[in-house]
Amino acid sequence: MPRSASKGSLPVYLQISERLIREIGAGRLPDGERLAPEREMAASLSISVGTLRKALAELEKKGLLERRHGSGNYVRASGRAEGVYAFFRIELIEGGGLPTAELIDLCRMPKPDDVPAFGVSPDAHRIRRLRSLDGIPAVLEEIWRDGSYADALDPDDMSESLYLYYRQAFDLAITRAQDSVGVAPAPDWAPERFPPQPGTACGFIERLSRAQDNRIAEVSRNWFDANTVRYVSRMR
Repeated sequence: MPRSASKGSLPVYLQISERLIREIGAGRLPDGERLAPEREMAASLSISVGTLRKALAELEKKGLLERRHGSGNYVRASGRAEGVYAFFRIELIEGGGLPTAELIDLCRMPKPDDVPAFGVSPDAHRIRRLRSLDGIPAVLEEIWRDGSYADALDPDDMSESLYLYYRQAFDLAITRAQDSVGVAPAPDWAPERFPPQPGTACGFIERLSRAQDNRIAEVSRNWFDANTVRYVSRMR
C-alpha cells in the first residue's frame, strides 16, 4: 500500500510505478503477465483508478507495459526497468520493494580523512538516513555530498530520492556510480529500528557517484541487514 504523499515523498502515482518497475526488474512480474483489472488493482492498492492509470502510463512510456484495448495491461519485461530508483540496488530477499527514507541527521562539516577524495570543496553535506523497503527498516545511509553544489540543504525540500532532488534543485545529474561491496560493523549511530545493532557485522557498500562533468560529486556508505535485503546489480 502506498504511503500518503507527505512533503518530500514521491507522488502516489510515482510510488506505484516505481514499485512495479522494481518488481518487473526483480522478475516478480514476468514478461507477458496480464495485470489484474484496473479497478481491482486500484482497490488492492487503496488508490483511485485515475491514480493507477497515471502510474501505468509511466510504465507504458518506459516500454514496460502494453495496454491492449478490451484485453488488459501486459508486462513487457524486455524494456529497460529504469526509474527514479534505478541506482538503488538493494531489494527485499524475495525481490523488489518500494524504498522510503527517514532523515536522521543533516549537517555541513569538513570532509573526514577516512572518506575517499571527492569534489572541490573542503566541506561536504553529511546526510544520514534510515531506508525501509515496503516499510521494513533495512538500510542505513551516510552520504557525503560535495559542498560546492550548495551552501545549505533544506531537509523540508529533500525528496526521498536524493538523485531526483539533486536534478530538480541543483541541476546535478548522477550519471555513474561505482560500488564496492563487503562486510562492516553497523555504525554507532544506528537507531534501534535498524536490526543489526551498533558493532554487529552487516552488509556494507561504499559508493562513488559521478556527476555529468565526470567529477565525483558524492561518496556514500550503506549498511544493510542481510537477513532482510540483498544487493542486486543486473546487466543487460
